Amino acid sequence: MRIDIITLFPEMCEAVLSESIIGRARRAGALDICCHQLRDFALDKHRRVDDSTYGGGMGMLMMAEPIALCYESICEQTDTKPHFIYLSPKGKTLTQKKLKELSSYDNICLLCGHYEGVDQRVLDRYVDEEISIGDYVLTGGELPALVLTDSLARLQPGVLSDDECFELESHYDGLLEYPQYTKPQTWRGEEIPEVLFSGHHENIRKWRREQSIVETAKKRPDMIAAADLNSEERQLAEKIITEQSDNNPR
Repeated sequence: MRIDIITLFPEMCEAVLSESIIGRARRAGALDICCHQLRDFALDKHRRVDDSTYGGGMGMLMMAEPIALCYESICEQTDTKPHFIYLSPKGKTLTQKKLKELSSYDNICLLCGHYEGVDQRVLDRYVDEEISIGDYVLTGGELPALVLTDSLARLQPGVLSDDECFELESHYDGLLEYPQYTKPQTWRGEEIPEVLFSGHHENIRKWRREQSIVETAKKRPDMIAAADLNSEERQLAEKIITEQSDNNPR
């Protein structure tokens, strides 16, 4: 997968994406991530990419032409039209389901907004979708772009050591992850669940599945309705949700 990021702060993005798992994956060739300085496509010697808004109002707006020129340059480099995403608080909220959908693309381009946003005309002409990482506003689109890039990159082959690293994690299958433990077996008088050192793999699998349902029902009951549960599992989840509601009346 190739991910292109259009930004006013490519150094900020590179600093994050050159470290840890993502940095190693890039160096190994499992990922191709390119950060583009939008000011390189400015129309004047001052490298301005923003101007005042028509109709008045506070703040400046990012101009359409530099963004269009940068995106068109990326299209020429890749010989394709990358799926173009604008990171915006007006977009649909990023979820694991959306990430699995995006992971099927070979080329993705991310636009980091700034100031009061972006000229609507370039969004209408080029952008395929707008995505938000939450119902709040940041000073720029770089942090959302980094969140999306990191969470998307780890789904690509060769980035993590094994697909199981993400397939058993929270949200991947609509449930939160089960509790996990490491050595020592006894810590400050607390023992880990006996089933985990029983050596019985099927019992461990069943325990983990049950605990995922329990964790989700307790911490994110809103996820239960859409989770793929059999009748027995759904009864367990609904029982926990009901008990929590009874213990925490409003």
